[in-house]
Amino acid sequence: MKQPTLVVLAAGMGSRYGGLKQLDGLGPSGETIMDYSIYDAIRAGFGKVVFVIRHLFEEEFRTKIVSKYEHKIPVEIVFQDLDKLPEGFTVPEGREKPWGTNHAVMMAEEVVKEPFAVINADDFYGRHGFAALADKLRSLSDSEGKYCMVGYRVGNTLSESGTVARGVCQVDDKGFLTEVVERTAIARGEDGRIFFEDEQGQKQYLEENTPVSMNMWGFTPDYFRHSNELFRHFLQALDTNPKFEYFIPLPVNLLVAQGKISVEVLDTPDQWFGVTYAADRPEVVAKIQALVDAGEYPTKLF
Repeated sequence: MKQPTLVVLAAGMGSRYGGLKQLDGLGPSGETIMDYSIYDAIRAGFGKVVFVIRHLFEEEFRTKIVSKYEHKIPVEIVFQDLDKLPEGFTVPEGREKPWGTNHAVMMAEEVVKEPFAVINADDFYGRHGFAALADKLRSLSDSEGKYCMVGYRVGNTLSESGTVARGVCQVDDKGFLTEVVERTAIARGEDGRIFFEDEQGQKQYLEENTPVSMNMWGFTPDYFRHSNELFRHFLQALDTNPKFEYFIPLPVNLLVAQGKISVEVLDTPDQWFGVTYAADRPEVVAKIQALVDAGEYPTKLF
């Protein structure tokens, strides 16, 4: 039985946050949110961590982040570059925007040969999600096309500092994903109910426990093959959408609709939190301290 690998997407800059939030020390001993994810991954039984970053901050990242994990877990770094495209394609003139989260996942293909999880660097997921993912991925060692994701309860993912965008999951009666629909400007109203506005500007309500994607996925290596094939297809149609980004739900939705894959949605009671806005920072620091005080994490992780 293979130990799964954790792929951490850490190439983005937090424009609303105002800095490189992946390197911001939020824990009592200066831990980053990533440190808590790696700690939870190690105790869940992940065997390796792969960071997807940009060359721009490689030196700082290696010094502040990677050095902490020496002798704790094997670490590899890969780079998401704008010009890392399939053979025959070049970066369109004027294109500066990154290609999106699924393009970042594809950067790990050369170093990942076992079932793997994907997370964002700047999201605090909680220990339960990592344990659930690790258990499921270990059971998928010899499988293809059987994937999973951790579905967070939408009521556990909101920010007090503003609205949030979430991938709202449609799930069948067996607990498998049928579609992820991106909804923007989700918030809790004054009446306590959670809502968003649809394409017609009509207010729509979500149940408290509606599963949403926080970009915590579980795949087997065949996902790279599907990703490359679909990426080529979308690049060929780039003229019709020059701002196209290859987000993870895009190929997942297509592959589910085509019946080529299944995605089991794993429930978690954990509360997600992160630094979507600069105003979120004090609240995140307080929440991490509360978890430390409750004995969920040591005062110093590494």
